[in-house]
Amino acid sequence: MTGTTAVDDLPSVTLAELNGAAELLTRVDRKYVIAADELDAVVIGVDGLRVLEIDGRRTSRYESTYLDTVGLDSWAAAAHRRRRRWKVRTRTYADSGERWLEVKTRGLRGTTVKERLPHDGSHIDGPAEAWVRDRLAAAYVRDVDPSGLVATLHTSYRRTTLLLAAGAGRASVDRDLRWVSGYGTAEVRDVLVVETKSGTPRPGSLDRRLWELGHRPVRISKYGTGLALLTPDLQRNRWHRVTSQHLAGHLTLDEGVLA
Repeated sequence: MTGTTAVDDLPSVTLAELNGAAELLTRVDRKYVIAADELDAVVIGVDGLRVLEIDGRRTSRYESTYLDTVGLDSWAAAAHRRRRRWKVRTRTYADSGERWLEVKTRGLRGTTVKERLPHDGSHIDGPAEAWVRDRLAAAYVRDVDPSGLVATLHTSYRRTTLLLAAGAGRASVDRDLRWVSGYGTAEVRDVLVVETKSGTPRPGSLDRRLWELGHRPVRISKYGTGLALLTPDLQRNRWHRVTSQHLAGHLTLDEGVLA
């Protein structure tokens, strides 16, 4: 981010304050894809926003490695909108080195349930494997053997996190998305993925501002989209529209090139 932006002018919030007001591990998500130069208009139009600041930084670097079966059952469950959708990933907060193992499943009425465990490394075994098995079983996903999961996609991006007024929810703004798989790399620039997160199905003030500016929720998943971009056999899927319409003009795709 260069120069002064509307995000720079927002009051700050600490991580403890953010989690206390809106941790939202069980939530309703809406995702939008917007041009990077539209963010100021979005932020200026929403009263009471605060921005997460950690050690003077308002943007943090995230890295995730997604784990799936060799048959890509996790990807397929999301691609075909199956009821028992799930994701297992390791997440690293690159600025601090903090690492977590995360399981995401579907809760009641389409909510997203995220659970996590401190974890050092990209493989799961022992207690971590048992924990994943237990969390999947709690979500009625019983046909997945965590010991057989393999790394299928690595993602990285920079995230800015916003807190809405009165604890009404939070939002993440992700930029500089990059995906790496065994098939190559893909990057997208000058495009932001904005995700609003609320404890209720009702749209919040940030959703309404995005709608005022002509943006509507889109189907985008970092895992689903990235794997589809880099795996030729998966090109036609529920994320085809977002890759062909929202990302295509900003995408650099290097098949067979790893870094």
